[in-house]
Amino acid sequence: CPHRPPCPTAYASDRYRAHVLSAHPEQGWSLLCNGVIAFDDLGALLPASGGRDEHAAAAARLLAA
Repeated sequence: CPHRPPCPTAYASDRYRAHVLSAHPEQGWSLLCNGVIAFDDLGALLPASGGRDEHAAAAARLLAA
């Protein structure tokens, strides 16, 4: 991250504070500087983990109910 101070890492609790590199509000997501794909419902895909964060998992359980 070239920003000063540097953006939080993808695994930090404040990961959503990273700078937006590419916003797609019409599709409901944004790519953050730390590699996180953040969704409008506060879910996220984390880089290199192939997993979703706890908010996305909770949202998926609600939608499945």
